[in-house]
Amino acid sequence: MNWTPDVLVLLGGPLEATGALRAAARAARLVIAADGGVRHAEALGVEPALWVGDFDSVNLEDLTRWRHLPRMEYPRDKDATDAELAAQVALKAGPERLLFAGGLGGELDHELGNLTLAVALAQEGVQTAVSSGPTWAFALVPPGLELDLEPGTSFSVVPLADLEGLTIRGGRWQLEDARLPLGSGHGLRNAAEGGVDVGLMGGFGLFVVDAAPRAS
Repeated sequence: MNWTPDVLVLLGGPLEATGALRAAARAARLVIAADGGVRHAEALGVEPALWVGDFDSVNLEDLTRWRHLPRMEYPRDKDATDAELAAQVALKAGPERLLFAGGLGGELDHELGNLTLAVALAQEGVQTAVSSGPTWAFALVPPGLELDLEPGTSFSVVPLADLEGLTIRGGRWQLEDARLPLGSGHGLRNAAEGGVDVGLMGGFGLFVVDAAPRAS
C-alpha cells in the first residue's frame, strides 16, 4: 500500500513498524507526538517537531530520551483527548492528509474516539487514516477515496451511518450505487485486485485495510 500523509500524529496505542507505516511516517512533513505516542518515534525513524499532551502515560526513559522536544503541556483534567489536542495543532499546518499512528487496539474507548475523530476531520476536508501498522482504517466520507493496494489485500467498508450511493471498483466483489445501512456486514472482507476506487454520495464510515504482508 502506498499512502503518504502530510502530518503524522503519534498516539500511544499498539504499533508494529511495518514497511508501509515506516514509509508513510518518513514522508510526513510534520510529526507531532501525543503523550506516550513518542515511544513510537524511534521505531518509525522520525523526529517529532512537537510533543503534546498531559504526559500522564510517559515513562522516565522517554522523558529523558526526548527531553529536547518542544512541549505543549495540558492538565490531566481536560475536555479533549491527547489525540484531539494533537489534531488541533496539526490542522494549523493545513494538511490534506493526516495519519494517526498507534491509534488502533489498546483501550476500546480511545480507539473508537480516534476513529470517530478521523471521520470528523475527513468531513472537514482532511483525508485521515488511523493505523497500527498491519491494519489501517481510513475515514470514508463523500465523495469517497482511492487507494493503491496490492492484489489480494483484504479490505472492508464499515458503515457508521447509512451509506448512500456506494460504489466499489477494483475489488473482487464490486458495488454500483448501492445502499449500505448502519449495521450491515455486506461490505466486509472484500479483496483488492489492485487499485480500489470507492465512491460515496451520502453517509460516513470506515474503509479498513489489512495491510499485513502475505506469505509467498
